[in-house]
Parts: sequence; C-alpha cells; structure tokens
Amino acid sequence: MKNQRQEAILRLISTHAIDTQELLQEKLMEEGFAVTQATISRDIRELKLAKVTDKNGIYRYCAPAQPTASDTPAVSDTLLSVLRHAGKSVDYANNLVVVKTHAGMGNAVGAAVDALALPDCLGTLAGDDTLLIIAKTIQAAEKICSYLRNMIAKDID
Repeated sequence: MKNQRQEAILRLISTHAIDTQELLQEKLMEEGFAVTQATISRDIRELKLAKVTDKNGIYRYCAPAQPTASDTPAVSDTLLSVLRHAGKSVDYANNLVVVKTHAGMGNAVGAAVDALALPDCLGTLAGDDTLLIIAKTIQAAEKICSYLRNMIAKDID
C-alpha cells in the first residue's frame, strides 16, 4: 500500500501544481487513499520531495532530480546532508552559479559540490557564506542551478 501511495504522490505532483500537504491529501483521497497529514509528511520526507518555484513563480512540490550514473558519481550521505541543510539559495548569471549558505558553511557546501563532480563544472570557489561555481556554458549553469535547487529545497509545510 505504501509503495502504491508513494507512486500516486509522484504521479500527482508531476501532473498537478500541488503546493500544500492539504491539497496533496485531498488529491490522494480522491484516488482512494485514506491518509493522515502525518503519513503525507513522512512520504514527502522519504520521497525527498522539494518545494520549488515553477516558471510562473508559484511554489509546488516536485521530485528531486534523478541524475543518471553518467551525471554524477555516488556521493556519501554526509556530503548530501551538508548540501541539503547548509545551502539556502541557488541562482545563476551567465555561466556563474552562486550558492548562498548559512554563515561559516561555504567551504563545507563547496566540498559537497566538488564531490558531486558535476558535468560541465570548471571549478568552485568558497567563501564564508557563499559558493561560486564556474560552469562551461550558460546552459550548464542553468542545469547545475536547477539540480542544486532541487537538492537544497526544504519542505516548508
């Protein structure tokens, strides 16, 4: 039942702009799943869903990017945890990606990003609360930015 419910969640968030746990609960109930808010919260955490801004500026749940083996090597859970919890925001301009972090965490996030060995990443430069990623192209910067946003997005419900 859990697997079926979680598959339904992934399908629903890919086909509907779902921005709250309440709306997700409503959609699941329409599909015959009697769920509590606590169950939905656990599913969101287990599925590593994130809230991201869509092209219209509206927040919605989305599944994390699923890189292929050729995109990124295996990275330890510790490094992913550092990236997820210390990263605050990600944006890009031209071929430069800027990651804002909590104070004192720039180097740790930089180490985590370096460990990802992202394709088309020429290098990183870390400060106290900022990480600069230099990408080969504007398109690569956009892709890196999107990937990192999905990784650091937090469930704010």
